Amino acid sequence: MNAAEIEKCIDSFGTDIYRFCIKLCLAQADAEDLYQQTFLKALEIEWTLDWGKNPKALFFSLAHNLWKSDRRKQARRNTIAPCSNFDDEMETVLHSGESIEEGYLQRELIMEVRQIIQTLPEKFQVPLILFYLSDCSIEQIASIIKKPPGTVKSRLFKGRSLIKKRLEDAGYER
Repeated sequence: MNAAEIEKCIDSFGTDIYRFCIKLCLAQADAEDLYQQTFLKALEIEWTLDWGKNPKALFFSLAHNLWKSDRRKQARRNTIAPCSNFDDEMETVLHSGESIEEGYLQRELIMEVRQIIQTLPEKFQVPLILFYLSDCSIEQIASIIKKPPGTVKSRLFKGRSLIKKRLEDAGYER
């Protein structure tokens, strides 16, 4: 893959890959690093890109694999010398038509769901992020995580069920 093809990929679906990186990393600096590593890795690997076979899924898969590799590396490092991150950002904005109480409750619910998603096993976490936050189809997710579409559907169902159960246990009811 040459620089012109990479540039075309960035123009075509770079924002989707970037959003996916942000949702995986939950920190803008880490997401930017992952985003750059994804396209650098694609440049290093001598692929021949087939535009008829959904190249976007290829880049999602590459970003996911780099993220998993980095998580493993961080886990090894944390066993040697643990460190923690104290950055907690609120990304939600209070809409002008909402009351302060409703906005606060909505932000709290969003934070609770994010925390629940982060505690889910990776096999449920990644399909949920791809489906709901990156707007990928079941087939795209299947090609990214290299599992059959039925497995993706069952993991989405199980992930939603786990989130619902944990929200109910925490006192949220709909």
